[in-house]
Parts: sequence; structure tokens; C-alpha cells
Amino acid sequence: LQFSSITVSATRYGDKWFSRSQRTKPQTQVNIQLRSFPQIMLCQTHKDFLSCFIDVPSSEQPELFLKKLQQCCVIFDFMDTLSDLKMKEYKRSTLNELVDYITISRGCLTEQTYPEVVRMVSCNIFRTLPPSDSNEFDPEEDEPTLEASWPHLQLVYEFFIRFLESQEFQPSIAKKYIDQKFVLQLLELFDSEDPRERDYLKTVLHRIYGKFLGLRAFIRKQINNIFLRFVYETEHFNGVAELLEILGSIINGFALPLKAEHKQFLVKVLIPLHTVRSLSLFHAQLAYCIVQFLEKDPSLTEPVIRGLMKFWPKTCSQKEVMFLGELEEILDVIEPSQFVKIQEPLFKQIAKCVSSPHFQVAERALYYWNNEYIMSLIEENSNVILPIMFSSLYRISKEHWNPAIVALVYNVLKAFMEMNSTMFDELTATYKSDRQREKKKEKEREELWKKLEDLDSIINLWSHTFM
Repeated sequence: LQFSSITVSATRYGDKWFSRSQRTKPQTQVNIQLRSFPQIMLCQTHKDFLSCFIDVPSSEQPELFLKKLQQCCVIFDFMDTLSDLKMKEYKRSTLNELVDYITISRGCLTEQTYPEVVRMVSCNIFRTLPPSDSNEFDPEEDEPTLEASWPHLQLVYEFFIRFLESQEFQPSIAKKYIDQKFVLQLLELFDSEDPRERDYLKTVLHRIYGKFLGLRAFIRKQINNIFLRFVYETEHFNGVAELLEILGSIINGFALPLKAEHKQFLVKVLIPLHTVRSLSLFHAQLAYCIVQFLEKDPSLTEPVIRGLMKFWPKTCSQKEVMFLGELEEILDVIEPSQFVKIQEPLFKQIAKCVSSPHFQVAERALYYWNNEYIMSLIEENSNVILPIMFSSLYRISKEHWNPAIVALVYNVLKAFMEMNSTMFDELTATYKSDRQREKKKEKEREELWKKLEDLDSIINLWSHTFM
């Protein structure tokens, strides 16, 4: 269903709505923002409001349910805070009634209610999202634009969730109305700036994914497309964190062995998400998805680690800290057999981080040695890891500007010494010997430069003397 906004000027008269050409005894006028859709039925207003469910016999409630659904298809303009206050409150009250009715009533979901429910929900939630107030909008710093019509929207979402969760809900009937087009419009709403709406959308999409087996592949494909557009084209989409949260649950339910398309999604979509500037807004959810994949299939560890090394931040210390945090989460679930495959490139990168002049990066890397499982992996492979780390650690212990980092480095060196004292002593002797050679070469260079400077002075003196 495709809906577009139009403004309708209508007149309240008795128990019906009339166009200007039909009215005979006009009473009051109201401007209401409507989203047009086929065969819309407008609400009764003014004198005769619809009865409450508790005031009619149970045999009449199904018909009243349909009327209330049709009534709630009217959309009010919340940008004008003073207009139609009575009718806005009436619609809010009606939506509350619908939420309660669908929650406690039995037998309320007949086949004819499904199209009316979807139509009412579509009329209210599907709309063109307003552009950001500024092209320089920073979601980390600026306050989001909240949806003005939230008093109604929230109840519509609440009603739709109760509808999807109802024990009487039949996907075989609902699939005629909740189709690919509906899902596509739903996914577009994830770009809403209002975090409250995105939270409800997350629940709605998760319920649809769980109940409509025929839509699962389509939903995954469209999320894939959103992420690719986000990474390679726009770098703007407000609902990335929420979509990743849904994906975390989806990945957790993947059957083994993993399909090739799922592995490709990990490598081609999730890993490149680390490159965007707004990573901090969704990094926790992204890291969770990565870890879920590795718990499902440990053989994916090597391509994931190498992918992170490829996209490792070069100029942003904040992102480096996030990458180090994610790496620790990965190492918490890594198989020892997989650790051996990636230990060299991994600890070469960790050695660079430990040497970072930014103390938070160095500190986060050194915290790895507080993790018992990682320490056990390091101990088992100390003959490979110790030579990679030693020179950086020893140099920092003598030269780093931050005393807290120096203290952490001393603890790491002490741990290495306890793990493999023989290699530690050998590396210490080698390091000192190398440093002596470096100092000797440096001294020789200085002496050579001094000789060249003296020679240059003599040549200049001779040239001035004989000119």
C-alpha cells in the first residue's frame, strides 16, 4: 500500500463527515492531515462517538472493532499543537481501547479484521520522514528530532505488536497483507530520528521475521542492501544499531553448517561496517553479531581477524580503543587451534597499540593481560608471542611518558618472565646487545658528520683564502 499526504477540509455534522458540496447545516470546520488510501472510511465525530467495548454486547463487539479501526485511520496534524485537541484525545482513547481489546478478547481476529488492521497501521506509520534540521547533524552530539505525533504513533505500534503476538494470529491469512512491500516500507522507517520509534520498529520487524517464514530471505536481503548503501554511499542511516540488534538474534538462530550467503554477509557487509565514521553509535551491536558468527563457526575467525587488521584505524584513537575491545570479545570465544593461525599478525598489531603515545590505546591493549583466558593462550604460545612483544614492552618501560602505562608494562614483563624465564633472559640480553650496537652506530654517525662538517669548514676557508 502506498500512501501520500493530502489536506482535506471537512465539516463535522451530526454523526458523519460531509464534503463542502454535501453539507446543509455546517457547524464547525477542522483541517486534518490525511494520508490517502483506497476506500478510506472517515470517523464519526462531534455528537455521536462510537461506544466503548464494555458498553455493547459481546455479539456486537467484532463490528465495533472494525469501526474503531476505520475511525483510527484519520491522521491529525500534530505540528499545530492547538488544533483538534478534542478529536486528538478521542483518537488516543480509541487506540488505547483497541490495545486493551486485542489483548484480552478471544475470537476478535476474524479473517475480515486482518486487512483493516494492516490498513489502519499503514495509514498511521507509513509516511515521508522529515529531513534532518541540518546537514551537519551529529547523532553523537545533537539531540534527535522527536516525532510530534508520538502520542498516537506509540499506541499504533503497541496495538500492532499485540496483534502480531496474539495467540489467534494466523500468518497464513496475514501474509496477504503483510507482504514484501509492507516490509520495505517498514525498513525505511528505521531511518527515523526518534529512538522511541526505532525501538518499536525493532520489535515489530523481529516478530514479522519470526512468524513469516516466506519473508525471511527478503528481510535479510533488504537489510544487506541498507548496510551496503550506508557503507559505500550515504554513511547516514539512523537505524543501524537496531537492525544489527535484530541480526544478532537472527544469526543466533542460523542452522549449521552456515550457508555461503551468510558467510559472505559477514565478510562483505559486517566487516566493512567498521570503516564508517559513526561506528561508536552501533559498535556494541556489531561486535555482538561478529561474535555470534564465530561461535557458530570458529573457522571464520581468521578472515574476521584479518579483516579487522585491514580496516584498523590509522588516525582515530577512539576507534582503536573500540577495535581493541572487540578483539578481546573475539579472543574470549576463540578456539586454541584458530588462535595459532592468527597470533602473529594479531600481536604485531597489539605491539603497535602498546607503543601508542595515546595512553588510552596503550592501556586498552595492556588490559589483555588481565584476561585469564587470553593469558592462557599467550602462555601456551609464549615462544611466538614473547619475541613479537618484547622490544616494544622493554622500550616503553624505559621511555613512556605516562607512569600508569609504565606500571602496566612492568606487570606484563613480569608475567612473561614467569611464563618463560629462559627466553625472557635471552631476549633481554639480545635487546641490550642490539641497543649497544645501535648506540655505537649512532656515535659513529655523529663522528662522521662532525668530520664532514670540519672538512667543509676547511674547504670554505681555502676557497676564501685563494679567491
